[in-house]
Formats: sequence, structure tokens, C-alpha cells
Amino acid sequence: MTLKTKAFLYQLLSFAVLFILFRFLVAAYTNLHGFWIPLTAFMIATLLSPQFQAVKTNDGEKLFMKWIFMKGIRQIK
Repeated sequence: MTLKTKAFLYQLLSFAVLFILFRFLVAAYTNLHGFWIPLTAFMIATLLSPQFQAVKTNDGEKLFMKWIFMKGIRQIK
């Protein structure tokens, strides 16, 4: 599996977990109805999910992560 595929899967998995979590929280604790519940959960999950990217460097391809709750960019692999 290439690092670009891993980056895509990590990003998809982190977004999906946050989306499902916030969908239930928004439904339980707000008075929103209809399509506003998943739309609000989508916006929150988009803003809070970490970003993964595979980059080619002189040392080879590496995987990096940037997240709003961490300072700077962190190398994963």
C-alpha cells in the first residue's frame, strides 16, 4: 500500500469517526431537525479532523499530519 493511499485512508477514517460522533451529539443536544443535523456534523468534522499528506522528499516518500490541536506538522512515517 502506498503512502498516498494510507494518507487517504487515515484522513477518511478520522473524518468518519468525528462525523459519526458529532452527528449523534448534535442530534442529542440541539433542536436541529432534518438535513441540518448531518450538515452541522459535516462542518464540525471537517474543521476538527486532522489532515494527512504524503510528500516526496530527498530521503524518500514520507507521511505528514497537521492538526488544529497540535503545533506544527508532525511526521508519521
